[in-house]
Amino acid sequence: MTFAEKIKTAPAGQTHVFSVGQAGFIIKNSDGKLLGIDLCLSDYVEKQEGHVGFKRLLPKILEPGELILDVLVATHCHGDHYDYDAMQGLMDNGITYLFAACDCMEMVREQHIETSRVQFVKPGETFRRAGFEISFVNCDHGKGAPLAVGVLVETDGKRVLEVGDTCLRTDFIPEYLQKGSLQVLIAPINGMYGNLNEEECASLGDMLQPDILIPCHYGMYASHMGSLGKFYEIMTNRYAQNRFLLMAQGEQYTIDNEKEG
Repeated sequence: MTFAEKIKTAPAGQTHVFSVGQAGFIIKNSDGKLLGIDLCLSDYVEKQEGHVGFKRLLPKILEPGELILDVLVATHCHGDHYDYDAMQGLMDNGITYLFAACDCMEMVREQHIETSRVQFVKPGETFRRAGFEISFVNCDHGKGAPLAVGVLVETDGKRVLEVGDTCLRTDFIPEYLQKGSLQVLIAPINGMYGNLNEEECASLGDMLQPDILIPCHYGMYASHMGSLGKFYEIMTNRYAQNRFLLMAQGEQYTIDNEKEG
């Protein structure tokens, strides 16, 4: 079974989260609607950077045209979040609606993506589409992407926060929890380019107390760093009371079942 088939056949009536790799995730709600976040599907980054540190190390498990997403989110303009080479294939179906940070505007226009299916977003804005309530939150990715956003998705009465590429900002916590407690928190561990490192991700999880913490932003590029081993050690030794999940690329997490367990 391909990854696309796995997503398509995931049971209705439940809320599923799928790891695509890097900072990419797909949420499938109980009505079968699909929302993708920061899907990195091509070799675009390596082509742009041109050196071995940005060679793609994780396989391409999903082709841009294999799924019709109802909603796609690009949290900022970097190539592993707005995948320029994959974007046309993701948007060609005439259905997918793109929410993109304002620093993606030039690329969207350059690619002639249908403007009626694009919304450029800022922190503090909330939209509703396909059974998802999508709130954009502040993100501190430094000077390299000052317009970057994080995204809080609520569907089926469950809240999934992907903080985006950000450093540790405890002053953002009230914003993260604006809708209530979190079922899933997704945060980077790579510690490069201003991002949270392994310790900071674990600490943020302890502050926010989600039902489960899922680390991301590791394994795709050598230059991005990020050690799952170090994160695992920190969680098991210092935060053993908190639940976390190390998701393999292509893995499925069903919020309903895990919450019961």
